[in-house]
Amino acid sequence: MNWISNYVRPKINSLFSRQDTPDNLWTKCKECGSMLFHRELADNLNVCTNCDHHMHITPRARFGALFDGGIFTEVEVPAVVEDPLKFRDQKKYPDRMKAAQKATGEKDAMLVAEGEMGRTPIVAAAQDFSFMGGSMGMYVGNAFIAGVERAIELKRPFVMFSAAGGARMQEGILSLMQMPRTTVAIEMLKEANLPYIVVLTHPTTGGVTASYAMLGDVQIAEPNALICFAGPRVIEQTIREKLPEGFQRAEYLLDHGMLDRVTHRSKMKDELVTILRMLGGLPPAVVADLPAPTEAIELPAPEAAEAEAPAKKSGKKAK
Repeated sequence: MNWISNYVRPKINSLFSRQDTPDNLWTKCKECGSMLFHRELADNLNVCTNCDHHMHITPRARFGALFDGGIFTEVEVPAVVEDPLKFRDQKKYPDRMKAAQKATGEKDAMLVAEGEMGRTPIVAAAQDFSFMGGSMGMYVGNAFIAGVERAIELKRPFVMFSAAGGARMQEGILSLMQMPRTTVAIEMLKEANLPYIVVLTHPTTGGVTASYAMLGDVQIAEPNALICFAGPRVIEQTIREKLPEGFQRAEYLLDHGMLDRVTHRSKMKDELVTILRMLGGLPPAVVADLPAPTEAIELPAPEAAEAEAPAKKSGKKAK
Protein backbone atom coordinates (compact mmCIF):
# COMPACT_ATOMS: atom_id res chain seq x y z
CA MET A 1 0.00 0.00 0.00
CA ASN A 2 1.40 3.38 -1.03
CA TRP A 3 0.57 5.66 1.91
CA ILE A 4 1.42 8.90 0.07
CA SER A 5 -0.62 8.10 -3.06
CA ASN A 6 -3.62 6.56 -1.33
CA TYR A 7 -4.02 8.88 1.64
CA VAL A 8 -1.83 12.01 1.68
CA ARG A 9 -2.43 13.16 -1.90
CA PRO A 10 -6.27 12.73 -1.84
CA LYS A 11 -6.36 14.55 1.49
CA ILE A 12 -4.40 17.52 0.11
CA ASN A 13 -6.52 17.62 -3.06
CA SER A 14 -9.72 17.66 -1.01
CA LEU A 15 -8.48 20.65 1.01
CA PHE A 16 -7.49 22.76 -1.98
CA SER A 17 -9.97 21.57 -4.62
CA ARG A 18 -12.64 23.95 -5.82
CA GLN A 19 -16.07 23.53 -4.25
CA ASP A 20 -18.67 23.29 -7.01
CA THR A 21 -21.89 25.28 -6.60
CA PRO A 22 -25.08 23.19 -7.01
CA ASP A 23 -26.83 23.80 -10.31
CA ASN A 24 -30.26 24.30 -8.74
CA LEU A 25 -29.41 27.41 -6.69
CA TRP A 26 -29.86 29.84 -9.60
CA THR A 27 -32.40 30.08 -12.40
CA LYS A 28 -31.94 32.08 -15.58
CA CYS A 29 -34.92 34.05 -16.81
CA LYS A 30 -35.65 33.20 -20.45
CA GLU A 31 -36.98 36.69 -21.17
CA CYS A 32 -34.37 39.05 -19.70
CA GLY A 33 -31.49 36.67 -18.91
CA SER A 34 -31.30 37.63 -15.23
CA MET A 35 -29.91 35.07 -12.79
CA LEU A 36 -32.42 34.61 -9.96
CA PHE A 37 -31.66 32.99 -6.61
CA HIS A 38 -33.94 30.02 -6.04
CA ARG A 39 -35.32 31.20 -2.68
CA GLU A 40 -36.05 34.69 -3.97
CA LEU A 41 -37.74 33.20 -7.03
CA ALA A 42 -39.87 30.83 -4.94
CA ASP A 43 -40.94 33.64 -2.61
CA ASN A 44 -42.08 35.58 -5.70
CA LEU A 45 -44.17 32.61 -6.97
CA ASN A 46 -41.73 31.88 -9.82
CA VAL A 47 -42.15 35.35 -11.32
CA CYS A 48 -38.98 37.13 -12.46
CA THR A 49 -38.19 40.02 -10.12
CA ASN A 50 -36.54 41.94 -12.96
CA CYS A 51 -38.89 41.71 -15.96
CA ASP A 52 -42.03 40.17 -14.34
CA HIS A 53 -41.92 37.11 -16.60
CA HIS A 54 -44.21 34.34 -15.31
CA MET A 55 -42.28 31.07 -15.20
CA HIS A 56 -43.58 27.55 -14.74
CA ILE A 57 -44.91 26.70 -11.29
CA THR A 58 -45.93 23.26 -10.08
CA PRO A 59 -49.51 22.59 -8.93
CA ARG A 60 -48.37 21.92 -5.35
CA ALA A 61 -46.47 25.21 -5.17
CA ARG A 62 -49.47 27.00 -6.65
CA PHE A 63 -51.88 25.42 -4.19
CA GLY A 64 -49.52 26.23 -1.34
CA ALA A 65 -49.87 29.91 -2.19
CA LEU A 66 -53.56 29.70 -3.13
CA PHE A 67 -55.13 27.93 -0.13
CA ASP A 68 -55.23 29.55 3.30
CA GLY A 69 -52.11 28.59 5.23
CA GLY A 70 -51.06 26.37 2.34
CA ILE A 71 -53.40 23.67 3.69
CA PHE A 72 -55.39 21.54 1.25
CA THR A 73 -56.68 17.98 0.89
CA GLU A 74 -56.11 16.01 -2.29
CA VAL A 75 -59.15 14.59 -4.05
CA GLU A 76 -58.86 10.91 -4.84
CA VAL A 77 -58.76 10.10 -8.56
CA PRO A 78 -59.92 6.73 -9.98
CA ALA A 79 -57.11 4.61 -11.41
CA VAL A 80 -56.77 4.06 -15.15
CA VAL A 81 -55.26 1.40 -17.41
CA GLU A 82 -51.51 2.09 -17.60
CA ASP A 83 -50.88 1.33 -21.29
CA PRO A 84 -54.16 0.63 -23.10
CA LEU A 85 -52.68 0.77 -26.63
CA LYS A 86 -49.30 -0.85 -25.86
CA PHE A 87 -47.76 2.26 -27.40
CA ARG A 88 -44.06 2.49 -28.15
CA ASP A 89 -41.99 5.10 -29.99
CA GLN A 90 -38.38 5.65 -28.92
CA LYS A 91 -39.43 4.40 -25.49
CA LYS A 92 -42.28 2.36 -24.12
CA TYR A 93 -45.16 4.43 -22.77
CA PRO A 94 -44.87 2.93 -19.23
CA ASP A 95 -41.17 3.87 -19.21
CA ARG A 96 -42.00 7.47 -20.12
CA MET A 97 -44.61 7.57 -17.36
CA LYS A 98 -42.16 6.24 -14.76
CA ALA A 99 -39.56 8.82 -15.79
CA ALA A 100 -42.10 11.66 -15.55
CA GLN A 101 -43.36 10.42 -12.17
CA LYS A 102 -39.81 10.24 -10.84
CA ALA A 103 -38.94 13.73 -12.11
CA THR A 104 -42.09 15.45 -10.79
CA GLY A 105 -43.13 13.29 -7.84
CA GLU A 106 -46.72 13.25 -9.14
CA LYS A 107 -48.93 10.44 -10.44
CA ASP A 108 -49.91 12.29 -13.60
CA ALA A 109 -50.35 15.71 -15.16
CA MET A 110 -53.23 16.98 -12.97
CA LEU A 111 -53.61 17.56 -9.25
CA VAL A 112 -57.05 18.08 -7.66
CA ALA A 113 -57.50 19.49 -4.15
CA GLU A 114 -60.10 21.00 -1.85
CA GLY A 115 -59.69 23.66 0.82
CA GLU A 116 -60.39 27.29 1.67
CA MET A 117 -59.15 30.31 -0.24
CA GLY A 118 -59.70 33.55 1.64
CA ARG A 119 -62.16 31.61 3.84
CA THR A 120 -64.06 30.67 0.69
CA PRO A 121 -64.40 26.86 0.31
CA ILE A 122 -63.45 25.68 -3.19
CA VAL A 123 -62.32 22.67 -5.18
CA ALA A 124 -59.41 23.34 -7.53
CA ALA A 125 -57.49 21.45 -10.20
CA ALA A 126 -54.16 22.34 -11.80
CA GLN A 127 -52.16 20.84 -14.63
CA ASP A 128 -48.41 20.27 -14.43
CA PHE A 129 -46.65 21.16 -17.69
CA SER A 130 -43.46 19.48 -16.50
CA PHE A 131 -45.29 16.12 -16.57
CA MET A 132 -45.15 15.14 -20.25
CA GLY A 133 -46.12 18.66 -21.30
CA GLY A 134 -49.27 18.59 -19.17
CA SER A 135 -50.80 16.37 -21.84
CA MET A 136 -54.40 15.25 -21.41
CA GLY A 137 -54.90 11.52 -21.04
CA MET A 138 -57.41 9.29 -19.33
CA TYR A 139 -56.05 10.12 -15.87
CA VAL A 140 -56.44 13.85 -16.50
CA GLY A 141 -60.03 13.27 -17.63
CA ASN A 142 -60.74 11.21 -14.51
CA ALA A 143 -59.10 13.84 -12.30
CA PHE A 144 -61.19 16.65 -13.80
CA ILE A 145 -64.42 14.69 -13.40
CA ALA A 146 -63.49 13.67 -9.83
CA GLY A 147 -62.96 17.34 -8.98
CA VAL A 148 -66.29 18.34 -10.50
CA GLU A 149 -68.15 15.57 -8.66
CA ARG A 150 -66.51 16.59 -5.40
CA ALA A 151 -67.47 20.23 -5.99
CA ILE A 152 -71.08 19.22 -6.62
CA GLU A 153 -71.10 17.00 -3.54
CA LEU A 154 -69.78 19.81 -1.31
CA LYS A 155 -71.66 22.54 -3.25
CA ARG A 156 -68.46 24.50 -3.87
CA PRO A 157 -67.12 26.45 -6.86
CA PHE A 158 -64.64 24.70 -9.13
CA VAL A 159 -61.44 26.49 -10.20
CA MET A 160 -59.29 25.11 -13.03
CA PHE A 161 -55.65 26.09 -13.75
CA SER A 162 -54.81 24.89 -17.26
CA ALA A 163 -51.33 24.30 -18.70
CA ALA A 164 -51.06 21.74 -21.48
CA GLY A 165 -49.65 20.90 -24.85
CA GLY A 166 -52.86 19.13 -25.84
CA ALA A 167 -54.00 15.51 -25.89
CA ARG A 168 -51.55 12.69 -25.10
CA MET A 169 -50.68 10.90 -28.32
CA GLN A 170 -49.64 7.70 -26.50
CA GLU A 171 -53.31 7.11 -25.66
CA GLY A 172 -54.68 7.95 -29.10
CA ILE A 173 -58.47 8.25 -29.41
CA LEU A 174 -58.84 7.53 -25.69
CA SER A 175 -57.18 10.86 -24.89
CA LEU A 176 -59.44 12.68 -27.37
CA MET A 177 -62.50 11.18 -25.66
CA GLN A 178 -61.63 13.21 -22.56
CA MET A 179 -62.80 16.35 -24.40
CA PRO A 180 -66.51 15.37 -24.47
CA ARG A 181 -66.25 13.76 -21.01
CA THR A 182 -65.00 16.96 -19.39
CA THR A 183 -67.53 19.02 -21.33
CA VAL A 184 -70.36 16.91 -19.89
CA ALA A 185 -68.88 17.40 -16.41
CA ILE A 186 -68.99 21.18 -16.88
CA GLU A 187 -72.67 20.91 -17.80
CA MET A 188 -73.20 19.06 -14.50
CA LEU A 189 -71.66 22.04 -12.70
CA LYS A 190 -74.00 24.42 -14.49
CA GLU A 191 -77.03 22.31 -13.63
CA ALA A 192 -75.92 22.43 -9.98
CA ASN A 193 -75.69 26.24 -10.28
CA LEU A 194 -72.03 26.26 -9.23
CA PRO A 195 -69.40 28.67 -10.64
CA TYR A 196 -66.68 27.31 -12.90
CA ILE A 197 -63.62 29.58 -13.13
CA VAL A 198 -60.75 28.92 -15.55
CA VAL A 199 -57.26 30.37 -15.12
CA LEU A 200 -55.24 29.85 -18.30
CA THR A 201 -51.47 29.70 -17.78
CA HIS A 202 -48.58 29.39 -20.21
CA PRO A 203 -49.01 27.42 -22.39
CA THR A 204 -52.58 26.19 -22.90
CA THR A 205 -52.98 24.59 -26.33
CA GLY A 206 -54.56 21.80 -28.35
CA GLY A 207 -57.45 19.69 -27.10
CA VAL A 208 -57.40 21.32 -23.66
CA THR A 209 -58.13 24.70 -25.25
CA ALA A 210 -60.80 23.05 -27.40
CA SER A 211 -62.62 21.69 -24.35
CA TYR A 212 -62.66 22.61 -20.65
CA ALA A 213 -60.13 25.46 -20.79
CA MET A 214 -62.48 27.76 -22.75
CA LEU A 215 -65.82 26.87 -21.13
CA GLY A 216 -65.53 28.77 -17.87
CA ASP A 217 -68.09 31.19 -16.50
CA VAL A 218 -65.14 33.58 -16.05
CA GLN A 219 -61.96 33.32 -18.12
CA ILE A 220 -58.76 34.63 -16.50
CA ALA A 221 -55.20 34.36 -17.80
CA GLU A 222 -51.71 35.06 -16.52
CA PRO A 223 -49.72 37.75 -18.34
CA ASN A 224 -48.20 36.79 -21.73
CA ALA A 225 -49.56 33.24 -21.58
CA LEU A 226 -49.77 31.42 -24.93
CA ILE A 227 -53.38 30.33 -25.45
CA CYS A 228 -54.29 28.62 -28.72
CA PHE A 229 -55.31 25.43 -30.49
CA ALA A 230 -52.57 25.33 -33.14
CA GLY A 231 -49.34 27.18 -32.42
CA PRO A 232 -48.23 30.35 -34.25
CA ARG A 233 -45.52 28.58 -36.24
CA VAL A 234 -47.99 26.00 -37.55
CA ILE A 235 -50.40 28.77 -38.60
CA GLU A 236 -47.65 30.78 -40.32
CA GLN A 237 -46.54 27.73 -42.27
CA THR A 238 -50.14 26.99 -43.26
CA ILE A 239 -51.31 30.44 -44.39
CA ARG A 240 -47.80 31.66 -45.32
CA GLU A 241 -48.37 35.05 -43.76
CA LYS A 242 -46.73 36.95 -40.92
CA LEU A 243 -48.92 36.97 -37.81
CA PRO A 244 -49.53 40.13 -35.74
CA GLU A 245 -47.18 40.82 -32.85
CA GLY A 246 -48.32 39.15 -29.65
CA PHE A 247 -50.74 36.90 -31.58
CA GLN A 248 -52.41 34.25 -29.36
CA ARG A 249 -50.97 35.78 -26.20
CA ALA A 250 -53.20 36.59 -23.21
CA GLU A 251 -53.25 40.36 -23.81
CA TYR A 252 -54.14 39.88 -27.49
CA LEU A 253 -57.03 37.57 -26.59
CA LEU A 254 -58.24 40.01 -23.94
CA ASP A 255 -58.38 42.81 -26.51
CA HIS A 256 -60.36 40.56 -28.87
CA GLY A 257 -62.96 39.48 -26.29
CA MET A 258 -61.86 35.91 -25.61
CA LEU A 259 -60.81 36.59 -22.00
CA ASP A 260 -62.34 38.49 -19.11
CA ARG A 261 -59.19 39.33 -17.18
CA VAL A 262 -55.40 39.15 -17.33
CA THR A 263 -54.16 39.00 -13.75
CA HIS A 264 -50.70 38.91 -12.22
CA ARG A 265 -49.90 35.72 -10.32
CA SER A 266 -49.32 37.57 -7.05
CA LYS A 267 -52.83 39.07 -7.27
CA MET A 268 -54.58 35.93 -8.50
CA LYS A 269 -55.80 34.74 -5.10
CA ASP A 270 -57.46 38.07 -4.20
CA GLU A 271 -59.01 38.23 -7.68
CA LEU A 272 -60.48 34.74 -7.41
CA VAL A 273 -61.79 35.32 -3.89
CA THR A 274 -63.53 38.53 -4.96
CA ILE A 275 -65.13 36.92 -8.03
CA LEU A 276 -66.26 33.76 -6.25
CA ARG A 277 -67.78 35.63 -3.32
CA MET A 278 -69.65 37.93 -5.72
CA LEU A 279 -70.99 34.97 -7.72
CA GLY A 280 -71.96 33.15 -4.53
CA GLY A 281 -73.73 36.15 -3.01
CA LEU A 282 -71.34 36.23 -0.06
CA PRO A 283 -70.11 39.32 1.81
CA PRO A 284 -66.64 40.69 0.98
CA ALA A 285 -63.74 38.65 2.30
CA VAL A 286 -62.13 39.57 5.61
CA VAL A 287 -58.79 41.14 4.73
CA ALA A 288 -57.24 40.66 8.17
CA ASP A 289 -58.37 39.51 11.58
CA LEU A 290 -58.14 41.76 14.63
CA PRO A 291 -55.63 40.59 17.24
CA ALA A 292 -56.89 38.70 20.27
CA PRO A 293 -57.83 41.00 23.21
CA THR A 294 -55.18 41.42 25.92
CA GLU A 295 -55.80 41.71 29.68
CA ALA A 296 -58.50 44.20 30.67
CA ILE A 297 -57.24 47.64 31.72
CA GLU A 298 -58.77 48.89 34.98
CA LEU A 299 -60.06 52.45 34.68
CA PRO A 300 -60.06 54.74 37.77
CA ALA A 301 -63.32 55.11 39.70
CA PRO A 302 -65.29 58.35 39.10
CA GLU A 303 -64.69 59.58 42.71
CA ALA A 304 -60.94 59.03 42.46
CA ALA A 305 -60.80 60.81 39.12
CA GLU A 306 -62.68 63.85 40.50
CA ALA A 307 -60.40 64.02 43.56
CA GLU A 308 -57.31 63.69 41.41
CA ALA A 309 -58.26 66.53 39.06
CA PRO A 310 -58.11 69.49 41.58
CA ALA A 311 -55.03 67.97 43.16
CA LYS A 312 -53.22 68.14 39.84
CA LYS A 313 -54.19 71.79 39.41
CA SER A 314 -52.82 72.70 42.90
CA GLY A 315 -49.73 70.59 42.42
CA LYS A 316 -50.59 68.40 45.45
CA LYS A 317 -51.29 64.69 45.57
CA ALA A 318 -54.72 63.58 46.68
CA LYS A 319 -54.69 61.73 50.02
